[in-house]
Amino acid sequence: MAYFLDLFTPETWNAFRSIGATVTGFRERHRRIAKERVDAGDIFLCYLTRLSRWCGVLEAESEAYIDDSPIHDELAPFTVRFKVDPIVLLDAEMAIPIYDDRVWNTLSITKQHEKGTSTWTGFFRGSLNRIPEDDGRFLVEMLEKQKSNPKSFPFTERDRSRLAPPRRVRTIDREVEVEVPDLFDEESTPESEVTESKLMSDGRESIQYQAKVARIGVEMGFRIWVPKNDKLRVLEHIPDHMHDKFLDVLPLNYDDTTLRTVEHIDVLWLKGRSMARAFEIEHTTAIYSGLLRMADLLALQPNMDIRLHIVAPMHKRDRVLREIRRPVFSLLDKGPLYDQCSFLAYDSIDSLAETRYLSHMSDSIIGEYEDSAEV
Repeated sequence: MAYFLDLFTPETWNAFRSIGATVTGFRERHRRIAKERVDAGDIFLCYLTRLSRWCGVLEAESEAYIDDSPIHDELAPFTVRFKVDPIVLLDAEMAIPIYDDRVWNTLSITKQHEKGTSTWTGFFRGSLNRIPEDDGRFLVEMLEKQKSNPKSFPFTERDRSRLAPPRRVRTIDREVEVEVPDLFDEESTPESEVTESKLMSDGRESIQYQAKVARIGVEMGFRIWVPKNDKLRVLEHIPDHMHDKFLDVLPLNYDDTTLRTVEHIDVLWLKGRSMARAFEIEHTTAIYSGLLRMADLLALQPNMDIRLHIVAPMHKRDRVLREIRRPVFSLLDKGPLYDQCSFLAYDSIDSLAETRYLSHMSDSIIGEYEDSAEV
């Protein structure tokens, strides 16, 4: 028996329970992992995002299968499915917070980290991460006890703000979700406290990750563009035999305005005369510049077929995924920015950079590492 993480938003958890809680689903990008790792009899441990609470235990009654038949509007994207036996299903207010001392100080995935930091959140990047066996048994026992002898964990003010239903705006041809981040989402470090030495350190680390993203692209067979002002510093971190994969001129046939926008994107992966993926590295306090550049690109070229990524430290994950749902980014003619733009944590880039045989892999593997604005 193995234990796996099954992420739910408060909305998808309610939808899952409303249809009987007998089928759990995952996005298409999880297809390979689901088929290769999970067997009938394995356990899914359900975790509520935004609230950071453990909410259920499911036993897989089937292997993974593909089914896009409608079961609920909230669950429509989750077409990689398992039939499950719901062993424990808890209301959100009865779900066990991960910050509860009994949980935090026992789980191997949290106990070595300090509460209040975000260093532990990498494990919760996506569903189907395998939970260590001891952690899995402990969580099942705790959740079963909570089911039989329930204890309430009242919502904090922050919890209540995170439970607000998604705001939806009707456009001419669709309905999109938008979000206006509140005071709980503000950056914790005021700009006045950002020292010159910190800015220099941040700049060096940003260049290092810009170079890592570029090198991964080279190994996967792409040609690379980085802005002219960054190129020399990036190449310092790139093996000499890869330097000829870095372009001096963009081979793109766009208007001048679009080209000026594209030229300032931190890293581009190109195949032939087409852009495949674009990356913005957001290490410093503000995160708006990268999102604005991505939105500008889609506004200028709404028919462009390209995947966009914001690369940043893990502690910026929630901030990025909430900012990307602001109305200004959600009401583009092409559709909401969050449909094409995802978050990639630094630790994900590290893992990709250390992966063997990248030259034999498709860039679709990024789907296993990215976070989207919708879980």
